[in-house]
Amino acid sequence: MQRAEDKILWYALYVRTRFEKIIAQNLRFKGFEEFLPMYRRAVRSSADRAREIELPLFPGYLFCRFNALDRLPILVIPGVKAVVGTSKDLLPVDESELQAIRAVLNSKAFCEPWPYLEVGQRVIVDRGPLAGTEGIVQNLKNKARLVISVSMLQRSVAVEIDRDCLKALKQSGIPRKVAELKDKVLAS
Repeated sequence: MQRAEDKILWYALYVRTRFEKIIAQNLRFKGFEEFLPMYRRAVRSSADRAREIELPLFPGYLFCRFNALDRLPILVIPGVKAVVGTSKDLLPVDESELQAIRAVLNSKAFCEPWPYLEVGQRVIVDRGPLAGTEGIVQNLKNKARLVISVSMLQRSVAVEIDRDCLKALKQSGIPRKVAELKDKVLAS
C-alpha cells in the first residue's frame, strides 16, 4: 500500500503576503503545478476613476501539487514560509475543495473572500455553471451566496448564486472530516 507521503498530492503553502504571484511563477518555473485562486475587486483611484485589481482569494496561501518527500525545492523558494500541516506531517488539501474553487472562478460569477464557516446549511448546486459544487448557503443584502470552504486553511470564498439552483444535502451528525478520520481508525 502506498503511503500519502509517496503520492503527488495538493498541499497548501503558507507564503509571504503580497508575494503570492511571484512565488506561483517561481513554482511554475521549477516545474511544479500550482494553483493561486484570484478574484477581481474594483477600487477607486485618486482621479475618481474605478479600476479593477486582482487579489488572492486566500492571502498568504497558495496551492501546489508535489510529493511530500521532495518538498525541499519548494521550501527554498524565497517567500515560502512553510507547507501547511502538523509538526510531524504535511496535510494534503481535499482535491474536491480545490475543484469547487476552480468551478467558481470559471463561472465568472462575482466572488470574494468570506469568513470560514463550520456550521450552516450544506447545499449542492443542481444546475448552471456551478452544477455539482457543494457549499453552505448564506444571505447577504437579500442575495444568496454559496460559501465554499477550504477546511484545512479555515478560509472560505463566497459567490452570488440564484437560490433556485440550490438543493439541500442530507447532513449527518458528524462533520465529513471527522467521519473520514473515524473510518481510518476503524480500518486499522
